[in-house]
Amino acid sequence: MGGLQPWHWVIVIAVFVLLFGAKKLPDAARSLGKSMRIFKSEIKEMQADSKPETPTQITSERVTDTTDGAPQTGEPSSDRRPA
Repeated sequence: MGGLQPWHWVIVIAVFVLLFGAKKLPDAARSLGKSMRIFKSEIKEMQADSKPETPTQITSERVTDTTDGAPQTGEPSSDRRPA
């Protein structure tokens, strides 16, 4: 009882032909098809934009001295004490 039977479809098609005319229906269907293609492409673009990109690994540029563990900067640090 929930589905449309074939004679229901015949009545629906007849009403559309009477309301819009046989000449305008192909143009309306073509416009609807173009709109659906644009809509699908926009949805795909939005999904592609919302995906998180792969995280890039950030490497540290600091080099530690092997003797005391303090970072090497090229300039002597005033708070570095001799070992």
